[in-house]
Amino acid sequence: MDYSKIVDAQTWDFIRRTEAHYPPGAVGMSIADQRRVYDEMCREFFRGYPPGVRARDASMGGVPVRIYQQGAPAFSLVYLHGGGFVVGGLDSHDDICAEICARSGARVVSADYRLAPEHRHPAAFEDALAVARRVAEEWPGRLVLAGDSAGANLAAAVAHASRGELEPAGQVLIYGGFGGDLDRGSCIEHANAPLLTRDEILYYREMLHAQGVPEDDPTAAPLRDGDFTGLPPTVLFSAQCDPLADDSRDYAAAIRAAGGQLLHIEEPGLVHGYLRARSTVARARRSFDRIIGAIGALGRGEPFPPAL
Repeated sequence: MDYSKIVDAQTWDFIRRTEAHYPPGAVGMSIADQRRVYDEMCREFFRGYPPGVRARDASMGGVPVRIYQQGAPAFSLVYLHGGGFVVGGLDSHDDICAEICARSGARVVSADYRLAPEHRHPAAFEDALAVARRVAEEWPGRLVLAGDSAGANLAAAVAHASRGELEPAGQVLIYGGFGGDLDRGSCIEHANAPLLTRDEILYYREMLHAQGVPEDDPTAAPLRDGDFTGLPPTVLFSAQCDPLADDSRDYAAAIRAAGGQLLHIEEPGLVHGYLRARSTVARARRSFDRIIGAIGALGRGEPFPPAL
């Protein structure tokens, strides 16, 4: 794939800036070093909080969380961070969550779920579900699930597992990996894409699942569910230059075939992890605007699909 014809100059600047702190091949480092350089990279892009946003650390369902609030929230959002289930935490997506809070009107609860390989599946899923349940108990009302990359997988898994219980108002899933086939489509076409490769996906799967991804377990791979009915209204965002792009396409097709409410937007010329580029890359900024719009529309109960 010749990315010079697809990726614009602003995005290349973002890629180089990212790789200066989190270099290609970082998965070859020790787990401790991976987490250290990932945190350093995230700090490089940290933008601070919008005026008026307050955050506090707490525990919900036995899981550490960070709660963001500005004024009287219109609804609650559980946010699950990316990082391949191996890296990331409350600080890695701190400013992203603060901006979502400020711009969408949501109370945002970011979950610090347990990471692999110390805690393999289903630990992260159990933590995500526990937080979602506790948020629903603490603040009855409209609840939206959201996440990026590994966090999108967790948000979808919670939506599948909580049918008939939590009834979320919607889910917003950003360049997620949902357990799709790594031997076809985008995973082959974009096997060596900037910022995420097929080999890295295989590595993260190995860290999370010592014996391979469980068959027919939607808590690990939502795409492997046999039933896609009863899911909340879903907005999917994927990046064109991402080996995981087909996961979003396939997940969208499964929900659509089951008669669900579904909107899928594939962002042209963008790469995995582009949320950190929202202040420097025009394409990423426009996508983040759409993400905020989707979260707000679902949280406020506006007609679906939202006008993004």
